[in-house]
Amino acid sequence: METFGFIRVGAASPRVKVADVDFNAGEICSLIARAEEDGVSLLVFPELSVTGYTCGDLFGQQLLLDGAERAVAGICELTRGKAVTVVLGAPVRLDGRLYNCAVVLRDGTVCGIVPKIHIPNYNEFYEGRWFSGGAGLDTTVRFCGQEVPLSPWQLFRLGTARFAIEVCEDLWTPIPPSSWHAQAGAEILVNLSASNEVLLKHKYRKELIANQSARTISAYVYSSSGYGESTQDLVFSGASLLYENGSLLAENTRFQTDSSLIEADIDVEKLTILRQKESTFGGPLPHAYRQTDAGMPAPTDFGAALLRPVEPHPFVPAGNDTDERAREITSIQVAGLMSRLEHIRCKTAVIGISGGLDSTLALLVTCMAFDRLGWDRKGILGITMPGFGTTGRTYRNAVDLMAALGVSSREISIVPAVRQHFADIGQDPDVHDVTYENSQARERTQLLMDVANKENGLVVGTGDLSELALGWATYNGDHMSMYGVNASIPKTLVKYLVKWSAVTYFDIDSSGRSAKDILLDIADTPISPELTPADAQGNILQKTEDLVGPYELHDFFLYHFFRFGFSPAKILFLAKKAFATGSGFVGPEGEARVYTPEIIEKWLRVFCRRFFSQQFKRSCLPDGPKVGSVSLSPRGDWRMPSDASSNLWIDNLS
Repeated sequence: METFGFIRVGAASPRVKVADVDFNAGEICSLIARAEEDGVSLLVFPELSVTGYTCGDLFGQQLLLDGAERAVAGICELTRGKAVTVVLGAPVRLDGRLYNCAVVLRDGTVCGIVPKIHIPNYNEFYEGRWFSGGAGLDTTVRFCGQEVPLSPWQLFRLGTARFAIEVCEDLWTPIPPSSWHAQAGAEILVNLSASNEVLLKHKYRKELIANQSARTISAYVYSSSGYGESTQDLVFSGASLLYENGSLLAENTRFQTDSSLIEADIDVEKLTILRQKESTFGGPLPHAYRQTDAGMPAPTDFGAALLRPVEPHPFVPAGNDTDERAREITSIQVAGLMSRLEHIRCKTAVIGISGGLDSTLALLVTCMAFDRLGWDRKGILGITMPGFGTTGRTYRNAVDLMAALGVSSREISIVPAVRQHFADIGQDPDVHDVTYENSQARERTQLLMDVANKENGLVVGTGDLSELALGWATYNGDHMSMYGVNASIPKTLVKYLVKWSAVTYFDIDSSGRSAKDILLDIADTPISPELTPADAQGNILQKTEDLVGPYELHDFFLYHFFRFGFSPAKILFLAKKAFATGSGFVGPEGEARVYTPEIIEKWLRVFCRRFFSQQFKRSCLPDGPKVGSVSLSPRGDWRMPSDASSNLWIDNLS
């Protein structure tokens, strides 16, 4: 069964009866049984979950401590023959001291015990009255009839994954132990907690865990005490959280009266790849680590149900901060263009306007840059260059948009020049082959370059990231410019930004067609280079997505191929989840389209083949601003030989 690097983890918050170890053990065992049925490989319980956290001076009673050890032994026996690794909280005695510990159980064995390092003695917490800090411990202890390693500096192997543990307060310190755990190699960080609730504390708790998981490029499994803990002075909500590299995968509903269990599938392969890319990750450690085997992951069927979100449009802003992210993206584009124009002392920008998405976004960004600089938009020269495939819809949108935005405009038909060129090279104009198409694209680029020279201007490039990935550009045609503002913007994001700009920046009154109406119509126009004639009704006949595939698929492929180095087989697995019927994803563009597995695989093969064969075009790209984590600039982001073979990647889909 292919796991693709996933491992299912769970965070449980059982109902508690303070000091009733038998009741607590029963709740824990019930949750273990539920988790095993779900294919959970690693299950985490709260701090001191066997006894309850709020026992107070009862922790000085040997009867309670004996009962806690007996309860852990019973839970340990329950795990025999099971494929789930359990981490629970219990008090552990050693050499006349008591330690607040996490106990790791697997298949009837106590694999290891991790003591809490930082013991709070402030406000409502006075743990130092009962417990000692375990920072210096590195020994073995007799517990549940077994000799068990006892140290805060332990790595537990779960198949190829590794996890390490800290306890509650440890996370809230200036240098949490989990920082060292991650440096030592733990991809999964576990926290057994008993964190009470006060106003706004949960918000800070989530920010803390999100930041720690992002900083350490780790998954973070957090489980805290819940209903049944003493409410003499404090209330515990049973907060459970699962994060991966700063992103929330799952959380429970707090203040439940019953036991709760949340689960998610952690992508350990992704975390490992991201760490490999970070040259500053790793380094010397202040502690030696014990390596402990905690068994193999459960044989989980991730194909049946993957417990993690898979967004079909990973480049498009989603959630509550879409407006902020869109502003950030365009601000980066605008700042890059502003700096370049000022640096070369150029107050004229030349753009080829086709009435399509890419040239529209480039024009909008240029208008924003001129506005920020306080320059007259008349310094922007938009040139529409009708050719053999130009349709009335795109032509009208191009002309009307330039008028609505108040930029200078010029129309230069490429037809006479291209016909002469056909005659010069012996091209039959009735043969609509690659020469027929590329001759038009190169003629347009020549016009833009020469007009820019004549007007002492700069040609603003329009090509986007998706086209660069697929090589869907004419070499030394639309492939070339003097500054490419869209070079880091994939097609799905281009469309989103045009719509966003229409309603946030360019929604202004107009005597003619409003810029907003024009922009929204452009966003709804089929994507096409318009290099072959239209149909009999004047509609676009040459549709890019019919030729190279849907851009939303290619953008999905590109994101996971570049960002995480996933194999085509894993990308196919994820794409099937993202674009399946009833995936449940609703983004800014509405529900994602549905594709059959056969269609997804077909276009994934096209992506792999084109990405490798078209590298030569990316090797000589003009400058352009990097916007997101995925960029194909040959100067820093993607360095690949133009002669690399795609066979290994294509064969991976067989």
